[in-house]
Amino acid sequence: MAVFTVMGDVDPLLHVQLQQGESVYAESDAMVMAEDTLDVEGSLGNSGLLGAIMRRVTQEESFFLQRIIASRGSGDLLLAHAIPGGVHVLDVGPSQYLLTDGAFLACSEQVTLESAMQGVGNALFGGTGGFMIMRTAGNGQVAVAGFGSTFLMDIEPGRPVTIDNDHLVAWDSQIHYEVAVSTTKRGFLREMFSAATTGEALVLKLSGRGKILICSRNKKSFLQWMAAETRTQEKSS
Repeated sequence: MAVFTVMGDVDPLLHVQLQQGESVYAESDAMVMAEDTLDVEGSLGNSGLLGAIMRRVTQEESFFLQRIIASRGSGDLLLAHAIPGGVHVLDVGPSQYLLTDGAFLACSEQVTLESAMQGVGNALFGGTGGFMIMRTAGNGQVAVAGFGSTFLMDIEPGRPVTIDNDHLVAWDSQIHYEVAVSTTKRGFLREMFSAATTGEALVLKLSGRGKILICSRNKKSFLQWMAAETRTQEKSS
């Protein structure tokens, strides 16, 4: 089976070691370097045409994936995510994981990416991928990326955690999650109104047992800041 290793602390590379005959799937523009023993081809992925359509329509993922095959002997491969930030390798098999939009980087050939239905509340307000969300199946590894630094933590029964919507990258499919309203001194009703109009007061509450991966940066907030800075620069020029 392919061996995944994260190289570097800031904007790391994913190093993949392949033996002859092995292959991995990766996001369409993820390849940085591949040895001559490896072949790179476009692929619908191992979930087929329907899976590719669902991946494109419901997620911020490419219709086609890269399939990198060790056709002529063992070889090394370097991959990188489009968004600056951490990369983490999750073991798939004993646990299956749900991935937020744009989190997928690469997976073993034995791992399948499927689409799973979310509840209406989580789909509309959860910030995790709409009504359909990507779910792993099979046995192997999946590499996922978050904006900024990533941190893997354990959820234990009786100790639920609250996560800001846009900081959640991946989580064990056995974990229960639901959208909630963060209450402050403004009062519950005002928070509900704020959540309905801006989404800024909505959080995810996760409970049960399993691992979750979070990231330090909020992509939506960063893009809003960039847009505001651009407008300021345009006005001053």
